[in-house]
Amino acid sequence: MKLVVLDGYTLNPGDLNWEGIKKFGDLEVHDRTPESQIVERCQGAEIIFTNKTPLREAILSQLPDLKYIGVLATGYNVVDVDYAKTRGVVVANVPGYGTASVVQMTFALLLELCQHVQSHSDSVRQGDWAASPDFCYWNYPLIELEGKTIGIIGFGSIGQKVADIATAFGMNIIGFSRTRSDQSHRKNFKWAELNELLKESDVVSVHCPLFPETQGIINKDSLRLMKRTAFFLNTSRGPLMVDQDLADALNEGIIAGAGIDVLSVEP
Repeated sequence: MKLVVLDGYTLNPGDLNWEGIKKFGDLEVHDRTPESQIVERCQGAEIIFTNKTPLREAILSQLPDLKYIGVLATGYNVVDVDYAKTRGVVVANVPGYGTASVVQMTFALLLELCQHVQSHSDSVRQGDWAASPDFCYWNYPLIELEGKTIGIIGFGSIGQKVADIATAFGMNIIGFSRTRSDQSHRKNFKWAELNELLKESDVVSVHCPLFPETQGIINKDSLRLMKRTAFFLNTSRGPLMVDQDLADALNEGIIAGAGIDVLSVEP
């Protein structure tokens, strides 16, 4: 059985090995695979592993032996799952591996918005603090999270972990999800509809999957519901927001700031 890894460097830059997978068949590992070479490399393969190399209908239709696609990431929007289903090709992802990393990045972005650590570090290095007439020096207002409200859109494992950390900071939590699990153990938590969450939150953080019904969930209309002092965070999927609408909201002062590590169109 032929197995192909399309973007092995992303998955394993050298700290792991492929021995566990090799026992299942003849494994080919490619560090990177341009779209023009996917079909050639995957001919005869029954199993393909990918991280960010897209597998659309035009590609999959040329791979008659394919039986399984392993998306070695949480998001699986790189695969045309609807077409794969019509072909009987199983598509699987890895839902829980990156929870802690995503949550850490979420709060790294939020704390940068609140504390402006890099800007203050650069300013001090330039001598601004030494030249200041006051001992207490800052070039941006500093914002405390305690007592603020964070609205979490998508309350799966990542959203719940964000809530845990936010609670440790003394924040109030508003959750929005298509399914509502029992959160009675949480202090200062409530479920709300999306518009209520947007209106009441000081921070809005998106952690829902990318589906047709969630694409563009953050747009000019939803952004205008937010407080002018609010921050928006997206460490989930770029197309959950309309990039230009977010840029306009920031340029027009509709919201105070944003922290994102995703875009609708990425390199």
